[in-house]
Amino acid sequence: MKRCFIIILFISATSYLSAQVLSLDSCRNLALQNNKELLISGEKITAAHYQKKAAFTNFLPKINAAGTYMRTEKEISLLSDDQKSKLANMGTEMGQTAQSIFKQIATTNPELAQLLQPLAAYIPGIVAPMNELGQGIVDAFHTDSRNLYAGAITLTQPIFMGGKIVAYNKITKYAEELAKSQHATGMQDLILNTDQAYWQVISLVNKKKLAESFLELVKHLDSDVDKMIAEGVATKADGLSVKVKVNEAEMTLTKVEDGLSLSKMVLCQLCGLPLDSEIRLADEDVETIPTTVSDAQADVQTAFANRNELRSLELASKIYRQKVNVTRADFLPSVAFTANYAVTNPSLTNGFEKKFKGMWALGVLVKIPIWNWGEGFYKVKAAKAEANIAQYQLADVKEKIELQVNQAAYKVNEANKKLVMTQKNQEKAEENLRYANLGFKEGVIPTSNVLEAQTAWLAAQSDKIDAQIDVKLTEIYLRKSLGTLK
Repeated sequence: MKRCFIIILFISATSYLSAQVLSLDSCRNLALQNNKELLISGEKITAAHYQKKAAFTNFLPKINAAGTYMRTEKEISLLSDDQKSKLANMGTEMGQTAQSIFKQIATTNPELAQLLQPLAAYIPGIVAPMNELGQGIVDAFHTDSRNLYAGAITLTQPIFMGGKIVAYNKITKYAEELAKSQHATGMQDLILNTDQAYWQVISLVNKKKLAESFLELVKHLDSDVDKMIAEGVATKADGLSVKVKVNEAEMTLTKVEDGLSLSKMVLCQLCGLPLDSEIRLADEDVETIPTTVSDAQADVQTAFANRNELRSLELASKIYRQKVNVTRADFLPSVAFTANYAVTNPSLTNGFEKKFKGMWALGVLVKIPIWNWGEGFYKVKAAKAEANIAQYQLADVKEKIELQVNQAAYKVNEANKKLVMTQKNQEKAEENLRYANLGFKEGVIPTSNVLEAQTAWLAAQSDKIDAQIDVKLTEIYLRKSLGTLK
């Protein structure tokens, strides 16, 4: 039997030493490192940073290249079908016209006709060369543009965009700061949740010790009552009353152990550890939870200066004001400088030459909205309304933060008073229990009075633990409300 007890004790000690010991700071660090929401907000900061860099590029010139190939059913023709036909038969028409002229001259002036008769012999020889010349002109105007290649490199430099580029750069700058502010808010919320879970575990650890002490106390009383019953100085009713109390103490201990297991699971989840991890907290072995009793002040100005929620709403308000400028810019004139170099095949600079040739061009692009049926006016009004909403939300949150700070300071002071009262009650309960045990041994106090004293002692000890944890938590809530929780 003794050997079995030693083995069990050795196994328990080994398990106790192998458990991971975590302090409050290490729990916070683990939570900050493993929290998925913080990792997401960190990526949002990165995204906002690069969006700000991308917005700045709108100030700089943009260079684009484009190319195309097009196959058309018909080619471009600079001459009509009638013009082509006339040019191709230019010699024939000239010959016919010349013969008609000779006939007319011969009719009206025979003498001149005899002088021109030798020239008439040359007319048939001119017809074919003139037809070839006309056909050559037709062929020269042949474009062969059914296969068209084109390309261009364009540079665009914004000069005035109605203030949109400036406003958009400010929006992205504020958006990056907003992402950082929201990340800081998430960190404070996570620290608050981690601290709550940590001190909840400490509370249940102490209540477990208290439940074990109470169980040992009532078991000892049960043993004494059994001896007294055997000697005939106590009744079986006394014994049953004590045994009921023993059962209640065992049930209380079981509930505390179950609650402690669940609380450790919650803490492990926050720290990013497996839920079944064996952990011990650094403050578990502390006999009395360290607390500081001080008069808390509701420093609202500190909260206004440090609360990330206010910072986020101020940035959101600035973003909405810049969105008004972006909306207004869509309905203002815009000016941009352009430069490009374009090439085509067939080339257009030396007839329709089957070569890639190009030319450069410079220009200024001006866009002036003239009439849009009041669309711009309505959109600007809507953007201003959204900016006003953000401003009202900021004012509303300021009022709520002021109330929250005052409530947190009040709860700290209330928790401190409660702690002082519970400490006094604990001293009285311990003194009462001491007198009850002494009287019970002397046989002048009944079992029921001892049970009442033990119950009062348990309640006083439990209240003290709750008050100590409450002081810790209210201090954390106050620091959170002031924006100084780190």
